[in-house]
Amino acid sequence: MVEKLTTYDPAEDLTSDEAIAIFMAEAFQTNDTGYIAHALGVVARAKGMTQIAEKTGLSREQLYRSFSENGNPTLKTTLAVMKALGIELTAKIPSTENKAVV
Repeated sequence: MVEKLTTYDPAEDLTSDEAIAIFMAEAFQTNDTGYIAHALGVVARAKGMTQIAEKTGLSREQLYRSFSENGNPTLKTTLAVMKALGIELTAKIPSTENKAVV
C-alpha cells in the first residue's frame, strides 16, 4: 500500500491567540525578515485572508504576494496586517544574555 503524503500547513495549528503569539514570537527571534514575513502570512491565512484583506483595505492577491516565500512586504503593509491580526509590535531592551560584551 502506498501512502500519500500531504503538505503540512502550520496555519491549521494556529487556532488560538496564544498559539499565534508564540508562533510570531519565535519568528521574531530569528531576526530573518523573510521568515517573519512568511510567518505573518501563515497567521493571516489561519485567521482568514479575506477577513484580513477587508480589515486592511488591501486585496487578497496583494497579501498573498507580499507574504509569500519570495514576498517583501512594506512596513506599512506589515503593520496594517499585524493590527488586523491583533498583534502588536513592541520594542524592548535585550536581556543581558543577548548583549555583546564590549
